Amino acid sequence: MFPKITFWFLFVLISVGSVAQSDLAPTYLRCEYKVNPVTDVAHPRLSWELTSKATNQFQSAYHILVATSPALLREGKADLWDSQLIKTSATAQISYAGKALASRQLCYWKVRSWDKNNQPGPWSEVATWEMGLLHKTDWKADFISLNLNHLGKGKEYHLPPAPFFRKEISVNTPVKKARLYVTALGLYEFQINGKKIGKDYFTPGWTDYNKRLYYQVYDVSKELKQGKNALGSIISYGWYAGYLGYALLVGNPVVKNFYGDVPALKAQLEIEYANGQKETIATDNTWKANYGPIIESDILNGEVYNANKELTGWNQASYKEADWKSIAVIADKPDRQLEVYPGVPVKEITTLTPKSIKVIGKDKYLVDLGQNFAGIIRVKLKAAKGDSVLFRFGEMLYPDGKLMTENLRKARGTDLYIAKGLPEGETYQPRFTYHGFQYVQIEGLKIPLQKSDLVGIVLSSATAQVGTFETDNPFVNQLYHNIIWTQQSNYFEIPTDCPQRDERLAWTGDAQAYVKSATFNNDIAAFGTKWLVDLNDALLPNGAYPLYAPAPSVRKTDTYSPGWMEAGIIYPYQIFRSYGDTQLLKRHWPEMKRFMAFLETKSKGEYVFKETAFAEIDPKGGFGDWLSVGKKTPPDMLATMYYAYSASLMQEMAEAIGESQDAQQFRTVAAKVRKAFLQHYTDTNGKFKCNAAAYGNGRGYVDGEQGFEGHTQTAYANALYMNLLDSAHAVKAATWLNELVVNNGNKLTTGFLGVRPMLPSLSRMGYTPTAYKLLFQKEYPSWGFEIENGANTIWERWNSFTKEGGFPAGMNSFNHYAFGSICEWMFETMAGIQETAPAFKSFVIQPEMGLGVNRLKATYRSMSGNIVSSWQKTLSGTSLMVEIPVNTSATICVPSHTPITLNGKPVPSSLLRSQWLNGKLQTVLSVGSGKYNFHW
Repeated sequence: MFPKITFWFLFVLISVGSVAQSDLAPTYLRCEYKVNPVTDVAHPRLSWELTSKATNQFQSAYHILVATSPALLREGKADLWDSQLIKTSATAQISYAGKALASRQLCYWKVRSWDKNNQPGPWSEVATWEMGLLHKTDWKADFISLNLNHLGKGKEYHLPPAPFFRKEISVNTPVKKARLYVTALGLYEFQINGKKIGKDYFTPGWTDYNKRLYYQVYDVSKELKQGKNALGSIISYGWYAGYLGYALLVGNPVVKNFYGDVPALKAQLEIEYANGQKETIATDNTWKANYGPIIESDILNGEVYNANKELTGWNQASYKEADWKSIAVIADKPDRQLEVYPGVPVKEITTLTPKSIKVIGKDKYLVDLGQNFAGIIRVKLKAAKGDSVLFRFGEMLYPDGKLMTENLRKARGTDLYIAKGLPEGETYQPRFTYHGFQYVQIEGLKIPLQKSDLVGIVLSSATAQVGTFETDNPFVNQLYHNIIWTQQSNYFEIPTDCPQRDERLAWTGDAQAYVKSATFNNDIAAFGTKWLVDLNDALLPNGAYPLYAPAPSVRKTDTYSPGWMEAGIIYPYQIFRSYGDTQLLKRHWPEMKRFMAFLETKSKGEYVFKETAFAEIDPKGGFGDWLSVGKKTPPDMLATMYYAYSASLMQEMAEAIGESQDAQQFRTVAAKVRKAFLQHYTDTNGKFKCNAAAYGNGRGYVDGEQGFEGHTQTAYANALYMNLLDSAHAVKAATWLNELVVNNGNKLTTGFLGVRPMLPSLSRMGYTPTAYKLLFQKEYPSWGFEIENGANTIWERWNSFTKEGGFPAGMNSFNHYAFGSICEWMFETMAGIQETAPAFKSFVIQPEMGLGVNRLKATYRSMSGNIVSSWQKTLSGTSLMVEIPVNTSATICVPSHTPITLNGKPVPSSLLRSQWLNGKLQTVLSVGSGKYNFHW
């Protein structure tokens, strides 16, 4: 519902009114969250934003046309779908409801909207989507391979060369249209006439290759020339057959080849000629294969490239391939799904130039790129033929200036280039690996580099930026900078934990704790859609979600963990709330219900997990509040909290998708778990407690030797965040939470599971000043401590490095997003942008302005458009500027008993009302779209 207030007053203030011809215009048309995509969704969903100069503007109806050509996009002519006039305000998640679509179908579409006065606006620009290959029978291509495993060298790392494939074709008629459908078991780079096709890296992506494999589709109409053409591809082992995680470190029986031991290519080039003829060129036994300069390539362990072994001209027509080898055809798994890639591919985001290059020894240099990131380098160098130039990568330096690489553990993380000695110099850029680093140590280079000779190539899944956050406080800006760069480094095909060491797994605990923060920074709808397929594909036989997904068995004891496995509920819930996506819920609903059944079975009908309930997993109790400080919050207590929270979220999601019986069931479960939790884990005063003696000496539990305590920051923060307590109990819990913080010198004790709810819970209960003190804390443990010690990304540990003590031994990462979950509080409390309906159809603007910040501006591009909250405190008072996108409504909180002006004119008290928000009685003003300038 849009606010039913006296808008005539706002009309006078802003001097904008409706006109006879509506200016309500659709823009930013998307299909399945993407602009002009290829999809295999049978009824793809359409979305658009709206623009208008009118205030309080909203859509009263829409009309969509879909046709097989732009010429048919007219009323009465659209041959795929004419929606007719649909009276609704919906502009997102509109499912195509026209004729059944066939493989390869190119669909053109446009939309127009009717405004609040039922006047039509202009038609949008034309957008498209294209259907992929919808049936396995559409594929004529085989998987082709060249087994080079016998050429792998090294005792610790068995890394064979990368196979090259080629085929020559003739094009003798003008080409109207050409599409390349391509995938690999492993990683691929495809070329036509020597040009790389597409700008993507690490395709086709990581999946459970036993269940499904994705493919990409490229328009290559302009890449084919008349006459002979060369098709070529290089493939590598990647996630399919390469080293994964810490398997080597822990002595796992399997350390590589988790899905297969020989990579393979599958490609299909379909050409439609101007004369109407069609031709398909597919990978088969007529292709030839060889190996050349890429001697070794592995995601974790880097690349070895011998330029003297380059196959000059291999990717051009008329190349002599007499000594190339026959390929082997690999049979496909009959039950493996082959689908269009639904996510966001890894791309080059930006480049970094060196901050400095220092000589640190004979033929040895240290390059500082000024920022920790995930990616690779491109370097132009001069060297003698046969010279070996080694590149080592690290995130930090020791106090004496030496490169620190011990935290890489068993990830070799180096690239080696063997020069061919070109007098004009030669350029090297690895293909099938990436590193997490700020520093590059170069060894064996006799001719010095200039700064312009090396660039850092920043790689990430190219999720569109949707958020900005800027203040007048340099520390806060640096913190947000660190959060952004850490998310960018780790939203890399999957939500990895870190980009540098022998891990790079999508841990569920990190993912669920951070997902809401992620949505404020980038559009992760398609990225999250893809990863949730991975997560549900990895559901364990007992119904639990795993520790990470995809879930190769890199350690036999890795199973599941309370507080982490709930990502299977929390992550899709957040996608639903941020983007209004109910189709995703419907798709995974059976698995989500299986997980809830697992919890019920595990609780043995008691609806509570008592101490040691999860003692059978390794580590006992799971990973819990990972990397917390001091006594541990019992993992079983947290498990019970997450059980209740998951049931509540399931109730809400069930209502959203029309599953009323499920909604009632989960409402009942949530109530039972809350009651059982309070009975077991609180004393007579409501204070949280646990039977610490049940854990004995804590052996087998994470940090169990520190002891267990129910009365912790993490416990109260989670209980408040998850709404487990009635109002009176919540007040007491908040008081204890605030006391725990204050008595600890305004410092945190929380780990991964406690950080996310900590500041939001304090602010919700009236303790925002304490939350601001935590924000600005500079002593350990805190975000300020990291920044004081030089951090430009978020660290894994609160004390990953200290100027006094150096680096702690063992596990350590300087690019780990979990503690960046404070970003959620920054947007929702500091900027005050809080959604109150899915996809921000309605929201609250309620900034809480604390000491240390006098000016703040945050923007968030929702599914409907850009939301802006900008405030400033000066000697003359406080100003608040708000922008509300078309087709949404907002409730803006303003001070009580204070004269307020809007766009320079007093706001009558009749427009203000009192409303309970976040447990507080607030003075509010309801508005529709427009720009509003308040001052008081």
